[in-house]
Order: sequence, then structure tokens, then C-alpha cells
Amino acid sequence: MRRRLYLDTSAVSYLRQEDAPDKMAQTRAFWEILKTGKYDAYISDVTIKELSRCAEPKRRELLALLGEIRYNYTEAAGNETAAAIAAEIKTLGVLPSKSESDRRHIAAAVCAGCHVIVSWNFEHIVNERTADALRILCFSRNLAPVVVRTPAMMTERRTADGKPELRRGGHQANS
Repeated sequence: MRRRLYLDTSAVSYLRQEDAPDKMAQTRAFWEILKTGKYDAYISDVTIKELSRCAEPKRRELLALLGEIRYNYTEAAGNETAAAIAAEIKTLGVLPSKSESDRRHIAAAVCAGCHVIVSWNFEHIVNERTADALRILCFSRNLAPVVVRTPAMMTERRTADGKPELRRGGHQANS
């Protein structure tokens, strides 16, 4: 079974983020992997709604790039389970009250049975606080764990148990 990856908005929008060339290059390398079908990609109504707020021509370009990969679509809006998960995340106090869309991204990923949330959002998603809350949430609901990774982390070579592969001398492999 292929790993299911949930792409939040930043995992798509950094394909065209000229003010962050390193992250843009890493996101494009990740996108090339997605194009091979190695993973089952998921996006949600939250991702599409946020991408639709981008200025032109970036909005058009990003939506066209989505057409390059095969992805599954999941709805957070109107989904009672997603609403309950988003509320539980709010109760855990992990994200500020203004971060409703980030809670909905996480809830959509959990509801879709994703193994990984791919994001560049270090403030709210890719951090230990959110990772700990996800572990608690998944454990309390008897769900498989969901981890958070950046697109760059998804391009690292990994061992069978998901840990970064190390070269001799303890340095990470770069391909």
C-alpha cells in the first residue's frame, strides 16, 4: 500500500514562490516524485479555496500544476467527523483560534486516512507542538498515526521504517 500524503496549500503554492528559491526548488523536486505516482496524494476543499485566493497568474499556474499529478479530493466542509476533529484540535490548544483553516487541513488529512501531512507551514503545522497533538488525537481515536513533513523531507531517501537514510559518517543522503 502506498503512503497517503495530504498536501496543504503551502505544499502546492511553493511551486511558484520566487521569493523563497530554495523551498521552491525543493517543492518542485517533491512534485516530480508525486508525478511518478509513488504516493497517493490528497488535497481538500481547504487547499483549493486557499489556492483560489492567490493573485493571477500564480493562481492559474498552480491549478494547472495540480493537473500534473493524480490526487484524491476530500471535503472538510460539511463533514461532521472533520468538524469534530478540528474542534478537538482547538480544545487541545495547539493552534490559535484564528487558525481555523489549519485545523481543517489537519482534520481533512486525518479523515482521509493520510499517513503524512506535507506542508511548509512551520508556525502552525510542521512543528513539535502540532506533531504531539496529532499523536494524542490519533491515539485517542484509535487511528493510525499521522506525521508532518516538509516537501524537502519527502525527497530524502528513507529506510523501510521511514527514518532518513544515513551515509557512512552519519551524513544524510541527498537524493
